[in-house]
Amino acid sequence: MGNLVEVNDVDHVRTIRLNRPEKKNALSDALAWGVVGAVEEAARTDSVWVIAITGSGDSFCSGLDLSGSERFSPLSPQSAQLDDISWVGQFLLSIRKRCDKPVVGGINGVAVGAGLGLAMATDVRLISRSARLMAGYTRIGGSPDGGLTITLPQAMGYEQALRFMMENRTVGGEEAVALGMAGEVVDADKFHGRLAAYCNSLCQWSPITLRLLKRGMAKSLETNDLEQQLRYELSNIRIAFSSEDAKEARTAFFEKRTPSFKGR
Repeated sequence: MGNLVEVNDVDHVRTIRLNRPEKKNALSDALAWGVVGAVEEAARTDSVWVIAITGSGDSFCSGLDLSGSERFSPLSPQSAQLDDISWVGQFLLSIRKRCDKPVVGGINGVAVGAGLGLAMATDVRLISRSARLMAGYTRIGGSPDGGLTITLPQAMGYEQALRFMMENRTVGGEEAVALGMAGEVVDADKFHGRLAAYCNSLCQWSPITLRLLKRGMAKSLETNDLEQQLRYELSNIRIAFSSEDAKEARTAFFEKRTPSFKGR
């Protein structure tokens, strides 16, 4: 990954930072696969309970880098690692399907095209008041990728998502929260401190609880079978309640103290 993706651990939070500030973190082939690899490595690391994805400089990700010499094709990936979904779809698969830890999007600036796809693939999002979100596909005669036909209707509702993309709208931080594209807007000068504090606050809970919670939520978006989903919920809570962390949580509750979780 080199320096294109910076990875930093503080306690149980791993921050993955896109690091091409001179290009507004535009996606080269190496940067895109680097992000996918970093997410999947964090998913396998037991000491990591919460993952944050953000950008360096004043941008989150300005989309595909069209200025370089690399050849790109969204239909046939250049890497032999994965199939023909390519990295633009692997953002969503790596975050929602192959990682059951909470992934917090730190949208510190512009997010366009595939960069917006990466932002919307995260589980919850904090957004800078100065950020700008745009799909941009109609402007270049394209159609949405990066999972946006899935994540935008989930977040905004069908009509709002369709209008946002058809009208090629640009949305700022406060409007993004109003539309459901993010959960919290933060002033730019306080953004990274608040992102770190929010991720750290999630670590007060057992990582087992967080992972099973995300599994259940993500699974519900993949099925319309209510009985199947209810059974899936029950199987998860049985796993949760049998853990050492759950026993510690119940003991701490009755003893009126803060629990100490071990992730077991």
